[in-house]
Amino acid sequence: MEKIFILIAASILLLSLTNAQGKSAAAAAGAGTEGVVKGGVGMTWIDGEAYYLVSLAPEIAFGKFGVGLDLNLHISSEDQKIRKEDFDETYDYIRIIRYLRYGSKGDEFYIRLGALDYSKLGHGSILYNYKNSPSVDARKIGTELDIDFGKWGVETVYGDFAAASLLGVRGYARPLQFTKANAIPIISNLEVGVTFASDMREDSKDTNYAASPSFVGPPKISPTNDGAMSVIGFDLGLPLLRLPVVDMTLYYDFVKILSFGSGMSVGLETNFSGMGLIKIFTKFERRFAQSDQYLPSYFNSFYELDRYSLTVDTAGLVKNFSSKAQVLSNTKSPGPGYFGSLLVDVLGTIQIEGSYQKLDLNPTSGIMHLGTNTGNKIPLIMVSAGYDKRNIIDNKDVFTLDERSLLYAEVGYKPYPFMIVSTLYTWTFAPEKNADGDVTGYKPQKRITPKVSFVFPL
Repeated sequence: MEKIFILIAASILLLSLTNAQGKSAAAAAGAGTEGVVKGGVGMTWIDGEAYYLVSLAPEIAFGKFGVGLDLNLHISSEDQKIRKEDFDETYDYIRIIRYLRYGSKGDEFYIRLGALDYSKLGHGSILYNYKNSPSVDARKIGTELDIDFGKWGVETVYGDFAAASLLGVRGYARPLQFTKANAIPIISNLEVGVTFASDMREDSKDTNYAASPSFVGPPKISPTNDGAMSVIGFDLGLPLLRLPVVDMTLYYDFVKILSFGSGMSVGLETNFSGMGLIKIFTKFERRFAQSDQYLPSYFNSFYELDRYSLTVDTAGLVKNFSSKAQVLSNTKSPGPGYFGSLLVDVLGTIQIEGSYQKLDLNPTSGIMHLGTNTGNKIPLIMVSAGYDKRNIIDNKDVFTLDERSLLYAEVGYKPYPFMIVSTLYTWTFAPEKNADGDVTGYKPQKRITPKVSFVFPL
């Protein structure tokens, strides 16, 4: 068994150092962690027999070709052999392939087929870090196809070939490339783009559910099927830097969510990619002219989880209803302000994300969130932690622990793929006052909550 783990560790190290070089950071950041192996080890029991669980997710590049795999090996603790039942059908081998690609995001020609990670159109004001497969057990086959002809080009995303899904298209042109100014550094690469994105599922615009009368029992509950949720946009982009490790783009975006609101932003987007081991996505933008019923980056990394949920209990009564369209319809204009976001991905296993926003019209409107999680790449284990702060006044106020602060951490174990047994730790901070009623400090209050969660494929 020791030899197996040594071999796995060596593979991870070797493939981590073979990431393709000579492309922009946008290309590296947009195409997933190519040329590396993500993985983890654990233990599980099947039919009373103990197995070492080795999870490997190699994403290997061969020139411009790449293949992403998702391999879970159950190795017997008794004879160190791989469980035969895991590979006794043709489908068992097919499902190992997570995606296939040619080229990388930012190349003249790029196509990816299979699971989509961090898909983006333009500067991300409409579609940003979109994932088409929120559950590893319900993997979808989607595609990204980008073609850059030099003077103009197109970016496309489609979420799921098996059904109606999210479709996104951005066409763009570099107008100065058609003139004598095409040799001027930087400014000659000015882009003008138009984007259309639509979730074509009939329930994507639903803000409520339908309850049809029934002669026997409770009303029949069903989606209202209000139709597709569509968004259009116009953008200007000026690439300031294009290097293998880092790229930087200055941009202006206008977005209109059809039948809902609209908004504008100007910002700076910076992407960093380090040998495929770490990827960093950052945005800092000024948002303005945001009306009611408008959400920036509507199709984001959580979209497939948040888009629609309707649960009916055994008695036929609505247990839970939520939809992103409902959240959108209830959103009020926050006014102009600043927004920054950060996403750090370490080998696709640990993600650190953060955001900060501050509104002009409210001096105590600062909101910050920092969080990290291990995702689903570490077998049997789930770990997450975060820090939230509201009503921030200035920079000195960001990490001051008081009644506006919340710290949390959750550690969990997965005895079954659909079950998480965890403990949630939360810390809040209560003011301590002297005899005159003046606040002299803040006392941490710790709360421990045991949890049992059930997670089923969508």
